[in-house]
Amino acid sequence: MTRVRMDLFTSLDGYVPADQTAEDPMGAEWGRLTAAYAATRTFRKNVFGDTSGEGTTGVDERYAAAFSEGIGAEIMGAAMFGLHSFPDDPDWKGWWGDKPPFGTPVYVLTHSAPRRSIPMDGGTTFHFRNAPIEDVLTEATKAADGADVRVGGGYRTARAFLRAGLVDDLHLMVAPIFLGKGHRLWDDLAGFEFTHTVTTEVAESGEIHVSLKR
Repeated sequence: MTRVRMDLFTSLDGYVPADQTAEDPMGAEWGRLTAAYAATRTFRKNVFGDTSGEGTTGVDERYAAAFSEGIGAEIMGAAMFGLHSFPDDPDWKGWWGDKPPFGTPVYVLTHSAPRRSIPMDGGTTFHFRNAPIEDVLTEATKAADGADVRVGGGYRTARAFLRAGLVDDLHLMVAPIFLGKGHRLWDDLAGFEFTHTVTTEVAESGEIHVSLKR
């Protein structure tokens, strides 16, 4: 049975970066927020194409390895795809490179749809949808063909799915840093401990892995 999964990064004080630009699409503090994940062997292999075996192991690596297991489709916001970088260029293929690390159909939520779908190397095809998130989730679930659907960022997309109660499994990676500014991930969202089982684990890096499972 298909489950809806989400993996999010946040700081100890509950922020995600809010200063995205075309030159820095994830925000100036994104590197600090994701440092432990980006250092893992799996991330280096899947995102950077590093097959040397270099990278951290342990708890962070275990979660990184599980990140893409069993995923059959992905949903993300326009900012995560990179539409804000070149919004008027019909040939812009996002900032994930020629071989994005998804390997599945990816549904991009954007008010600029309809746009033509973009097939990429490695099995990723970007589809663009301007529709209620429930409708896009139905389409993604059908495309996943029994595998899970992962909801990526950005911040607004994540909050929309959480607010609608559509997320079955949430993995929250809490970096041991204080940002002091940005988007507050959890404002006006509460009660997940009543609908999901919550477990926590601290990695060797100091990263706190919080898992919520319906």
